[in-house]
Amino acid sequence: MNFTNDFKNQLSENINTHSTLLGLNKEINQSIKKISQALKKKGKILFCGNGGSAADAQHLAAEYLVRLRKNINREPLPAITLAQDASTLTACGNDFSFDDIFLRPFKALVAKNDVLVCITTSGNSNNIIKVLKEAKKKKILTISFLGNNGGQAKKFSDIKLIVDSKITARIQECHTFLGHFILEQVENILLKKRLK
Repeated sequence: MNFTNDFKNQLSENINTHSTLLGLNKEINQSIKKISQALKKKGKILFCGNGGSAADAQHLAAEYLVRLRKNINREPLPAITLAQDASTLTACGNDFSFDDIFLRPFKALVAKNDVLVCITTSGNSNNIIKVLKEAKKKKILTISFLGNNGGQAKKFSDIKLIVDSKITARIQECHTFLGHFILEQVENILLKKRLK
């Protein structure tokens, strides 16, 4: 079998979807500014997502806890995923509800000046909606990486980064790019003296 045409089509789709991110300039700049301010005030970033988005949440948290770029060695930055270990996830799912898997650790860990970053391709996951509502009650800034017109999550998010696609793979690829770009720019702001 020859997959060349499928490959070309998906590559073209990927490039076109990434190009639509130029329309998010205002939201990207807001995200960079707000995360920078939060970290300067000793806040932390709390990430969450389901499935592939849970992996993205862990990935982005690791970039700040360890290292984002190999040529920049800095002190670790406070970031954590709310998709905790298997014991916590299964205990919460069994004893309470799968809808509470982000809510429980959020309530335990959130503090003043923190930022909640939700990653969801549908924007309709109950566990994401629940934690966004709780963040609103606690006056915690929320940034949501979304797809599919934002779903229900856009109603409860302060900053909405909506990828203009209904294809999960394309949305996730854009979320990874956006996450890396935003975190790099925040790192540049925090380390500006060193980077001169």
